[in-house]
Amino acid sequence: MTIAPDSDLGGAAQGKTAYLESLIRQDFERCHPGETLEDLKRRASFSREDRGLLRDWMAIAASRAAADRARKSDFNSAA
Repeated sequence: MTIAPDSDLGGAAQGKTAYLESLIRQDFERCHPGETLEDLKRRASFSREDRGLLRDWMAIAASRAAADRARKSDFNSAA
């Protein structure tokens, strides 16, 4: 998964990125006390290590989003 800077994203992609970030923000900040997801995103622009860490967290977010979609799909098909 490639993480593009927000300025390069269209409106729909920015919304998707914001949604994915909302799925991980609390857990990231719990695992990294004193840091925010915004801190990581800023550092990722010049640090390979932080870019990899952001990629890993966004992969977790994508997995959570897919599980959420599957759960909603199962709920709708049961109705």
